[in-house]
Amino acid sequence: MSFENSFRREHDDSGEQIYSKVVRAGKRTYFFDVKATRGNDYFITITESRKRLNDDGSANFTRHQMHLYKEDFAKFIDGLEEIVNYVKEHKPDYFTEHE
Repeated sequence: MSFENSFRREHDDSGEQIYSKVVRAGKRTYFFDVKATRGNDYFITITESRKRLNDDGSANFTRHQMHLYKEDFAKFIDGLEEIVNYVKEHKPDYFTEHE
């Protein structure tokens, strides 16, 4: 799994890009983006991009995205921490990097 950070200020239809973190994990790539609304409120988008091979050998990518708004940050983090801690307790080997 590899990580990349970038600071960007590009405009697109879903908000102004402020900061981005890319996590490459095998056939999946995760994008964690901080974006700003016109009122300068921040929100986060989490995107999973998965590479799929076609029968002819060419590749295409499927993408799933969710938006996380400022009023949900704390509850989202609490839920994520709880579930990750549960998995760490019951399957600690999942958190060991395999080479």
